Amino acid sequence: MSLSTADEGGKPFSNSRYYYGAAVDLISGSMGGAASVYVGQPLDTVKVKMQAFPHIYKSSYKCFTHTLKNEGLVRGLYSGTLPSLAAQISENAMLFLAYGQCQKVLSLIRNKNLEQLTVIENATAGSLAAFFSSLTLCPTELIKNRMQTALENFSAGQNEVQKNAMAITREILKNEGISGLYKGFVPTVLREMPGYFCFFGGYEFSRYMLTPSGKSKDDLGAGRTMISGAFGGIVFWITTFPMDVIKSRQQIASTKSNLNLFTVLVNIAKTDGVPALYNGLLPTIFRTIPATASLFLAVEKTKKFLNGF
Repeated sequence: MSLSTADEGGKPFSNSRYYYGAAVDLISGSMGGAASVYVGQPLDTVKVKMQAFPHIYKSSYKCFTHTLKNEGLVRGLYSGTLPSLAAQISENAMLFLAYGQCQKVLSLIRNKNLEQLTVIENATAGSLAAFFSSLTLCPTELIKNRMQTALENFSAGQNEVQKNAMAITREILKNEGISGLYKGFVPTVLREMPGYFCFFGGYEFSRYMLTPSGKSKDDLGAGRTMISGAFGGIVFWITTFPMDVIKSRQQIASTKSNLNLFTVLVNIAKTDGVPALYNGLLPTIFRTIPATASLFLAVEKTKKFLNGF
């Protein structure tokens, strides 16, 4: 069976070109993930702390300054950078690889070239791709979240502060096994699949609106690509933030606890109130604007560079 479809220009893919295109998607996603981490990690730390400890941090400014003062820039605000890089590189590599493949499948089903896919069709491809990226994201994001909240958990009565990714991983595997690395997987999928429908839908819609008459979306410059990326990121977080709060609470919980999604939701509503489901949204929006702008700029520039060979 021949692996063939059509590229953005309507030219059929040979088998070698098909695999090269998949490699381009994989590498581009990796570069985008790395760029987004270095730009957005400090505010991601603020987001996670505010989600986990709303009784301690009433504002993003207080959380930011408290973390900077007590833990420093590298060990505090950039805590969890290594697993963040692992999470974002692996997630976005898998995400953009799967996204490209889902686009190709939809183009075959709809009998279209890739560039003819609608905003909704691209959004659907993104949603389907998000399931596969969740498999790589959940374990690395769990470790990142525990590193980012290590000091607060220590203050709450844990025996020791575990800031090393390997130490946290060993502890999880020892106490819970492989399944422990997938704590929070259900809310991760429930966040990712609808979230990436909005993420890629928002990105493609913005690209469509910003494309000058007579031009192609691929002709957009860096500025408009970054605006489109930022818009996609904002839409993603506004629509998925409550599920992200639930996921964070599940993942930082004691290794002895086994709270399900519904139990965490009820506990948050009873203890902190429904508004706590949006605690940390502001720093997340501040973070996602430069982070997702950088992500899509890196993705598109890497694709253009690699497709030039």
